[in-house]
Amino acid sequence: MGIGMQEKHGGSISAPMDLRVWVRLLSCAMRIEKRLRRNFADQFGTTLPRFDIMASLDRYPEGQTMGDLSRALLVSNGNVTSIVKQLESQKLVSTRTDPHDRRSAIVSLTEEGKRQFGEMAEAHHGWVREALGDFPASKQKQLYDLLDDLKTSIGRD
Repeated sequence: MGIGMQEKHGGSISAPMDLRVWVRLLSCAMRIEKRLRRNFADQFGTTLPRFDIMASLDRYPEGQTMGDLSRALLVSNGNVTSIVKQLESQKLVSTRTDPHDRRSAIVSLTEEGKRQFGEMAEAHHGWVREALGDFPASKQKQLYDLLDDLKTSIGRD
């Protein structure tokens, strides 16, 4: 770890390796997320959760229910509902009644939402590329493969 880069909760060399790995993963993710949050606010006047909802909707052009969105993003229905209402007031998403469950709404990106998401997604990719820019591609591939193994391992429960 570089000079001046402190990890959350210390990450002490004397801590058990499993805890050190967890703290290192968390520290890296938090650093990148902090940059992304700041960049979204500065360049687009928006938030990372709003981007995440738009990204999920972009993957499902036919739309998603609020429940599908909350499951996909691992957040509560209340959080999703609040953000969807904000996006709807800006005409970036639209909602319609689910024909299979009249109590549920299906949310979709509007044309303007698709346009704005495209701009944000391009910027997001650039910010991530920049954040990982000093980390060689071969090591990124190694890390990706190791994280796939980890994901499989922790996904057993």
